[in-house]
Amino acid sequence: MKRNLIYGLHAVHTLLERNPVEVLSLWVQDTRNDARMEGIGSLATRNGIHVERVSRKTLNRLTGFAAHQGVVADHRAPASKIDTISGLLDHMDETTLILMLDGISDPQNLGACLRNADATGVAGVVIPRSRGVGLTASARKVASGAAENVPVISVANLARTIDVVKEAGVVVIGTAGDALASLYDVELCGPHAFVLGTEGKGLRQLTRKKCDCLLSIPMHGKLSSLNVASASAVLLYEARRQQAMHGRIA
Repeated sequence: MKRNLIYGLHAVHTLLERNPVEVLSLWVQDTRNDARMEGIGSLATRNGIHVERVSRKTLNRLTGFAAHQGVVADHRAPASKIDTISGLLDHMDETTLILMLDGISDPQNLGACLRNADATGVAGVVIPRSRGVGLTASARKVASGAAENVPVISVANLARTIDVVKEAGVVVIGTAGDALASLYDVELCGPHAFVLGTEGKGLRQLTRKKCDCLLSIPMHGKLSSLNVASASAVLLYEARRQQAMHGRIA
């Protein structure tokens, strides 16, 4: 049976706090006895979860030599309360923000985008099913628990999904370095979806055409662009800033 692994101190601690019933197995490095590991052990014991102490070599083999920080869990992925676009849109209001990622290939960037989405109260993150990285154990580790908080919706066709989102009254904004409109020229109150492209290549041409508008993030230094994770943070926080300024959120 294929394992569904999650590793890293913060990611496993969050799983034990929020969804302990989903944990099937828990492995801890036998040479680690520090406070953070003891906290994980206490959470596991409290929830009746057996902790198996194993060598670092065993953990390396389980994770493919990933940066596991001495703790790995096998878990049953919980059924998401929102796992479809229609479900996401059913819960939409005037402050809804959606993050759509057009084929992100780096799990580090996906994980960081999830953290940004959680921090800004994004309703859901949309990723294409066959292009880019999925919600891997590495992405979950970088997300530091955000993957358990923010619905991640995998879709077969991102372009068609954009059409569905637009039909629901969500303004879809793509990001591009060559866009004439600046982030600070666009009103971001109301429900919005931001679409960000792959590292280096940006949005695909079809995705660009589907967006209501394109905008760029002003760059005042020598670099021409931000990576996708940094760009998502700038966009989402600017949207929340505008909503707060207009009294839409506290």
